[in-house]
Amino acid sequence: MNPRPRYYRVFLTFARNSLVRDMMFRSNFLIEAISSMSWMMMNLGFYVLIFHFTPTIGEATAGEPGWGKYQFFVFISAMMMVNSVVQAFFMPNAQEFSELIRTGGLDFALLKPIDTQFLISLHRIHWSSLANIMVGLLLMFYSFWRLPYFPSAIQFVLFPIYVVCGVLIMYSVMISLAATSIWLGRNQTLYNFWFYITNFSRYPMEIYSGSFAGSALRNVFTWVVPVLVAINVPARLLAWPLQDQNWPLVGFALVATAGSVVASRWIFQRALLSYRSASS
Repeated sequence: MNPRPRYYRVFLTFARNSLVRDMMFRSNFLIEAISSMSWMMMNLGFYVLIFHFTPTIGEATAGEPGWGKYQFFVFISAMMMVNSVVQAFFMPNAQEFSELIRTGGLDFALLKPIDTQFLISLHRIHWSSLANIMVGLLLMFYSFWRLPYFPSAIQFVLFPIYVVCGVLIMYSVMISLAATSIWLGRNQTLYNFWFYITNFSRYPMEIYSGSFAGSALRNVFTWVVPVLVAINVPARLLAWPLQDQNWPLVGFALVATAGSVVASRWIFQRALLSYRSASS
């Protein structure tokens, strides 16, 4: 039997092949990158309009100081980075999962001497989606010069760690919902529900306080399905000084990341046990 492949080499092969495929249609690559950045800039224009009428978002809710204009721009930057990585590395593959089931492509993946979840999750990379990372970095450093303080070295070290945590949380929710296609046939209803769930992560968690329904949403999407943690924690690490951080929430983000990855792995494996070959 052949030895199991080194996963980083397999990933680099996937990355290179995807880049070569994208570069075969350079105009399409550029159009997709520009379209993605334009969409984010239009969203940013909407938030600029909001801050024209209010100085803060979420002020005096749940004992939090609220997000000022440039603090919120740091939040948007963190959201761009997390979502860009998810959209580049995982979303194209999760969208194709039900098609693999229908066409029998999952049979081919199961026969490979490599972890099926790894192969399913990373075999295709959408490089143009990473363009928003550059927009996020520019917006972030633009905001730093207008904040009342500049983040410390510790915050800059912690930020990418928690961006990775946010990516893993989002991926875990996505692959868990995508795996339900095995139980539901080609139906992608639950996978499509991922877009509704992650919509809650687009805003600071403070806005979900102040009412019973809002508090219920905040608790569910913080402690049960931790999508609010995925963006809020890395954004807070740069938007506020270290002494103003919610350290219990920062610690919980690590626990939530580990729990999400383990839970998604269990769901994916359980779904595979229910799979029946397309040829049977």
